[in-house]
Amino acid sequence: MSMYFAASRRLPAFKAAPLLAGVALLANTGGLAHAAGASEPITEIRIAQAETVPATPPAVEAPAASGSVDVSKLMAEGPLPDIVIGDVNAPVTIVEYASMTCGHCANFHVNSYPQIKKDFIDTGKAKLIIREFPFDPRALAGAMLARCTGDDAKRTAMIDVLLGQQEEWVRAENASAALLKFAKLAGMSQEDFTSCLNDKGLQQKVVETQERGQNEFGVNATPTFFVNGDKYAGALGPDEMAAVIKSHL
Repeated sequence: MSMYFAASRRLPAFKAAPLLAGVALLANTGGLAHAAGASEPITEIRIAQAETVPATPPAVEAPAASGSVDVSKLMAEGPLPDIVIGDVNAPVTIVEYASMTCGHCANFHVNSYPQIKKDFIDTGKAKLIIREFPFDPRALAGAMLARCTGDDAKRTAMIDVLLGQQEEWVRAENASAALLKFAKLAGMSQEDFTSCLNDKGLQQKVVETQERGQNEFGVNATPTFFVNGDKYAGALGPDEMAAVIKSHL
């Protein structure tokens, strides 16, 4: 089994109340101490290279799916509108459930996503939908800020920044100040920032998105991907995800 399948964030018994209480504190830029359950640091894994490298590396096989779901139910309207990255008519649909504080989600988006985007999303072969699955108040706040940025492109860009620079705000002593900096870079004022994180309706919809993923589709770890309905858990490497996508073309 690939090492990537061991690299996923497991979900304990989900309770919405601590998330909602914690994100209210983040709206106050006085800061919030490091949230319990926030992601562990991304750990680099070094593998010794063989002395002789084959001229042509063996092809990577698509990992086996851990299950599948009804695509029509997966793509049914949820609490929040899906934002599609890529051609809406692409033959392969990737739905990713991610937490903004999940180190393995950051690993995928930093190390695998750029190549997948270049080879499959930008070429019209696949599209990506990222759905919120927060584990803690900081993840909930990050997901909400991404939704408050103004349009689909800005939301996607905010997710890229939050995952790409995850350590800067997840481990910050003052999470509010760190997130406010990113919000201002996206064109938000401090008033916009506070209003966003105090939006109870948006909070509830993000939580409902997580509950739907868990209760209807069996998501219990992040990242979890559904590729044309087939389920894969863990931060798949670029070759593994490419093999999965090709198997659906």
